[in-house]
Amino acid sequence: MNIAEKYFKRQLASEEFRRSFLEEKVKLDIEYKLEELRRDIQTHKSPEELIKKVDSIEQYVMSV
Repeated sequence: MNIAEKYFKRQLASEEFRRSFLEEKVKLDIEYKLEELRRDIQTHKSPEELIKKVDSIEQYVMSV
């Protein structure tokens, strides 16, 4: 295990760090999913495919 991994594991022991880290991860995941949806809209994907993407994003948000 390298120094960065050890440091990260020590930081995860902190409740505040862990909460902040997970919040940022969720934000990035949602941003990525929205960017995918935007590209699909721009490339004129079928309404069914777009609805599936929206449903997927909705499920993800509800699970967090």
